[in-house]
Amino acid sequence: MRPHPPRTRSRRAVLAAASVALAAVAGLALPRSAGAAETAPIGFGAGTTGGGSATAVTVSTLDAFKTAVTGNTAKVVRVNGLISLSGQVDIGSNTTVLGVGSSSGFTGGGLRLKKVTNVVVRNLNIRQPLKPSDGITVQASTKVWIDHNSFSADRDHDKDYYDGLLDINHGSDYVTVSWNTFKDHYKGSLVGHSDNNASEDTGHLRVTYHHNHFSNVYSRIPSLRFGTGHFYDNYVVGAETAVHSRMGAQMLVENNVFSNTKVAVTTSRDSDVDGYANLRGNDLGGAATEISQVGTFTAPPYGYTAEPASTVVASVTSGAGAGKL
Repeated sequence: MRPHPPRTRSRRAVLAAASVALAAVAGLALPRSAGAAETAPIGFGAGTTGGGSATAVTVSTLDAFKTAVTGNTAKVVRVNGLISLSGQVDIGSNTTVLGVGSSSGFTGGGLRLKKVTNVVVRNLNIRQPLKPSDGITVQASTKVWIDHNSFSADRDHDKDYYDGLLDINHGSDYVTVSWNTFKDHYKGSLVGHSDNNASEDTGHLRVTYHHNHFSNVYSRIPSLRFGTGHFYDNYVVGAETAVHSRMGAQMLVENNVFSNTKVAVTTSRDSDVDGYANLRGNDLGGAATEISQVGTFTAPPYGYTAEPASTVVASVTSGAGAGKL
């Protein structure tokens, strides 16, 4: 039998190795692989640890969940199964809420983070939050990481039948929203609840959205008042109005993909005071933009790597949502 010749490295492997070596020499960060899950948040929510290394408690009933998330001591609560809610459950500070597998979470209501700090919510399905409950409300809270969740409702009812999927308000600050899916809803994510709340919101509401998939969400992707928003590497499909900067908000909209969307970015709708926006590297897919004021927010105060818009669809569709950790 003739011996097999020694294997040689493929040209692709050689090029990949060379790229990694070059990046290391140059001190550059390569784009993350599609679907790879961060162990810590990137963006304004950096430093959020939730319950950290606390011993996890697994719950499968509403009563057990409410008990487990109460209080401000460090805790990790694993949700096993889909739990029906009426209204919202309050989550204490220094908490990680983590879904088990790909189909655990909540339906009919949602979670509220009110006047708390250092909370992580990951890998949950949050479905059909009936008004007046949002899927998640972040209210007067700081250091929050919302990651790898699947938010959804339907478009079969009036736009006010459900409330928001994820709303951030009342001066909340330092929030990262990453690798989530938002589907089949009218009002996606509202940041800053009112034009009349400048005294509480100004200087706060700093939020990063990256690698999220918004599909068949009509508007508020997100809608931001007063604050500072970084929206990068997201994939938006089927929106009427996507990014909305208003009441003096500053938005950096970077390397996103918009498909079948009428208005990708607006700064001039619905409020008496316009917002500001900077756009770079986006694939608008034919969507219009309404930029009445170009902003000054061009350099976020944290390290990150924005992958090019050309790879965003593949990364986000393979990596976003529950069950992808």
